[in-house]
Amino acid sequence: MRRGSSKRELAAQSEVEAVAAAKAETEANAGVTAGQTGVDSGAAGEPESKAGEEQTQAPAPVPEQPCAEEGDARVAPRRPPTLHAHKPKPARDLCAHGKPRVKGSSCRRSVRRPEEQSSQRPVTVDSSKARTSLDALKISIRQLKWKEFPFGRRLPCDIYWHGVSFHDNDILSGQVNKFPGMTEMVRKVTLSRAVRMMQNLFPEEYNFYPRSWILPEEFQLFVTQIQMVKDDNPSWKPTFIVKPDGGCQGDGIYLIKDPSDIRLTGTLQTRPAVVQEYICKPLLIDKLKFDIRLYVLLKSLDPLEIYIAKDGLSRFCTEPYQEPSSQNLHRVFMHLTNYSLNIHSSNFIHSDNASTGSKRTFSSILCKLSSKGVDIKKVWSDIISLVIKTVIALTPELKVFYQSDIPTGRPGPTCFQILGFDILLMKNLKPILLEVNANPSMRIEHECELSPGVFENVPSLVDEEVKVAVIRDTLRLMDPLKKKKENRYQQLQKTVAGKEDSLDSDLAPDSSPEAHLPSICLKQVFPKYAKQFNYLRLVDRMANLFIRFLGIRGTMKLGPTGFRTFIRNCKLSSSSLSMAAVDILYIDITRRWNSMTLDQRDSGMCLQAFVEAFFFLAQRKFKMPPLHEQVASLIDLCEYHLSLLDEKRLLCTRGGSAGSRLSQGSSPQGACPAAQPVAGNPPLRTNGAICS
Repeated sequence: MRRGSSKRELAAQSEVEAVAAAKAETEANAGVTAGQTGVDSGAAGEPESKAGEEQTQAPAPVPEQPCAEEGDARVAPRRPPTLHAHKPKPARDLCAHGKPRVKGSSCRRSVRRPEEQSSQRPVTVDSSKARTSLDALKISIRQLKWKEFPFGRRLPCDIYWHGVSFHDNDILSGQVNKFPGMTEMVRKVTLSRAVRMMQNLFPEEYNFYPRSWILPEEFQLFVTQIQMVKDDNPSWKPTFIVKPDGGCQGDGIYLIKDPSDIRLTGTLQTRPAVVQEYICKPLLIDKLKFDIRLYVLLKSLDPLEIYIAKDGLSRFCTEPYQEPSSQNLHRVFMHLTNYSLNIHSSNFIHSDNASTGSKRTFSSILCKLSSKGVDIKKVWSDIISLVIKTVIALTPELKVFYQSDIPTGRPGPTCFQILGFDILLMKNLKPILLEVNANPSMRIEHECELSPGVFENVPSLVDEEVKVAVIRDTLRLMDPLKKKKENRYQQLQKTVAGKEDSLDSDLAPDSSPEAHLPSICLKQVFPKYAKQFNYLRLVDRMANLFIRFLGIRGTMKLGPTGFRTFIRNCKLSSSSLSMAAVDILYIDITRRWNSMTLDQRDSGMCLQAFVEAFFFLAQRKFKMPPLHEQVASLIDLCEYHLSLLDEKRLLCTRGGSAGSRLSQGSSPQGACPAAQPVAGNPPLRTNGAICS
């Protein structure tokens, strides 16, 4: 019995040793496998990587006691299973990472879900055409933690930042920081025409723009009107400022006292220009004349969205101001506030202090005025009103440009643009619009002359403070992923609120996506104040009618057939206005406007000619003044007839698709009830065919 027992003990001992050896080999292999798994998973998430490291650091030898317990002689040895790197489940009082759980707090280490990783991709910006705004743009992209492509990208980018104009035929998606046609619209001649059109409708609302004459076609009108005023008031001694149409940075600008000035004759022979009444009594600070550069973001054209930067720049002249006289008309450093001119003055002062020097922040000017008892809120209110009214004057023709470059139904980018408004405050604090810049300078450095003829670019803290904030916050407003980020943040907040003590609380964000950024420096003014200014958008509604009857996609001028279709569909012809008279009206107005415009690419009626014809028709049909009430009545009439026509076409379309039911005796009205016409809705494009 004892020998048999010893034999059984020896056999059991040998089996235990065999199992222990197999177990030791298996665990050693598992340690190597887990270590490789931890390295491979390191790119996916930090918690998994550390789990692998813990397994690779475990000792390879197997303790005898555990093996002896598992290798009991009564249990037959099994084939070791294929091992995988499993993450141990945390104890009840430990977090998912094995650390003690503290009540009221959550573990900061979290594993990102795949869908969360894909939604957190950075916004991409193509800056290959940024030009002079590149430095400020780079700083803005770095602050936003976005991804810049300075040399372009084969794949589409979210945002394309251009330095000059919109045109780039390779862009079929994303967002571009230029509107097609904006450069043409803010040229001095075009801007003057657009504002004058609004002055004809609302003279009191648009008195912030100086009286202007367009040269050369209005030179005789200019001479005649000035002479008439002088005859009525012999003591009147006006001063006029002449601005070349395509000039910039003060190039070609000069002052005159009389229309017979020989320099004006030379201007008539060279290039188009605008001559305006000169503001002789500007507001002075430190005895110097200054203007204000405000940055305005046109975020969207339809629907119209306008933002104004809360701070801007004030550019000062470098010679004490005196009212213009024949002795000082030539002193540009006294009368012209252009930075590009005054920087060459020996009196120009570069300063890093926002409230001193020849270039300061607008907020510092407001603080100075406030200390003198000026109502700053009233000044801001007047400036906001000026900006909104100016943009309303520009948008009708911008819509025509937009539909020409990006027709409905074709792939193309959406647009936004930063505009530079140059505003002068009069002595009575009334703001006056000087001009609008489609490409305001976004440089954040200035040239410093180290020695005669040797210049160096030196950072300008005043420029950087204002311009970087404008570009950065413009990008924030245009962020295509903004809604996704906000929705994800709100969803995670709700999840954490609902499961305070669950493991899902590890996914809670520390703060909002823009918590590391300062507050937005751009203030929305439209549609915020739309109720106060929508009545001014009559020309905008006329532009919708004009675009409807263009017919051919991509064109900007209305042909004679389109104009006749407009008259016929809107029921404007009558016994007193035959279609022959309509043709004569079209020919006369179109011929005159085509002779004034430089763009002869397309023949036909431009938007401004159409507006003039519309004014004529409104005055003919409605006798009660003023003009804006006549025009509004005619627009309502046209929109009413067109809505009826659209409803009739819709019924015809539905009736054709329901032919089987109509054949059984049902009427089109029974098949689809008529919708109520809504005035002002964007009309459908049509070639004028009437469904009968």
